[in-house]
Amino acid sequence: MAFSKILIANRGEIACRIARTARDLGVRTVAVFSDADADALHVRAADEAVRIGPAPARESYLNIQAILAAAKHSGADAVHPGYGFLAETAEFAKACEDAGLVFIGPTPAAIQAMGNKAQAKRLMTAVGIPCVPGHEGDQSDAALAVEARRIGFPLMIKAAAGGGGRGMRLVGEPGALTAALAAARSEARNAFGSDELILEQAIANARHIEIQIFVDAQGNVIHLGERDCSIQRRHQKVIEEAPSPAVSPELRGKIAEAAVAAARAIRYRGAGTVEFLLDASRSSIRSPRRSPGSISSPGSCGSPRASRCRPSTRFASRATRSRRGSTRKTPTKTSCPAAAPSWPGGRRRARACASIMGCARASR
Repeated sequence: MAFSKILIANRGEIACRIARTARDLGVRTVAVFSDADADALHVRAADEAVRIGPAPARESYLNIQAILAAAKHSGADAVHPGYGFLAETAEFAKACEDAGLVFIGPTPAAIQAMGNKAQAKRLMTAVGIPCVPGHEGDQSDAALAVEARRIGFPLMIKAAAGGGGRGMRLVGEPGALTAALAAARSEARNAFGSDELILEQAIANARHIEIQIFVDAQGNVIHLGERDCSIQRRHQKVIEEAPSPAVSPELRGKIAEAAVAAARAIRYRGAGTVEFLLDASRSSIRSPRRSPGSISSPGSCGSPRASRCRPSTRFASRATRSRRGSTRKTPTKTSCPAAAPSWPGGRRRARACASIMGCARASR
């Protein structure tokens, strides 16, 4: 599946990396930007740039209709979501497909399947992937209390609909369960719009291990080994180490096999990670989950390598291409005759403004 122009529905480092790799592949790119990012590096890294709204993310980078309009206005035939923002939103992937755009990432069905922890664990368990023992069912306090006693303490309460530590509580004893459930529900509802919870056995001193996977449009799967993400602060990764000093060659093979099986089970497509907990006391792997982000491993730049949906062997071989000698042209920003002649406060030139309202393109 080939295309000639990619709209990058993101900003910052990931947008720059996608633009660089697309340039290496001979594909033109379109950046999108809010009022706050008109002079950002990712705008200069792309061949064209389109303004999609004011500074608040909900009015720009999270605005599906604005991004689709930018794609149509710029003539892009594919959309790369990067990570964060709309990357894990099945609605966005489906909207791109409905608009006739190639969505460079997982299918809407795969995003939907792995977007909820309870659903994901049931699916992974059904295909034999090792998961942390827990409960993903009845949400009543009485049922959760019964299941908590079955699982044993300490245990983890987690929000089913999100991540990043939001809606997560470690419960050390039965007497603390009721208050922890109420707090986790409230936080999950405010953060993700859903108060569904799951319970899991707490694994002490576990290591957080991720496997990088790539899956092409034909279903070929490769992995790029593991990263150890155990050094965290407030459930957020601080340092990642590859390869992990705690993973033996034999264990690496088992984890990679499980990651590939997980990708195949949901018919995944594109770049992603499957995350595991390594139980140090038993040297066993538990609880994989999928996320569509990607981070560089030795000898590769993971984020955009699935762009052309070629067989998986091409992903690996293209990952080491040099950028020496590449040339850059000044990016083209589109301008709308109906747009204000200057940015708020007069700090931006009118020619830096690009509209997604359907006006003709003009060079910078």
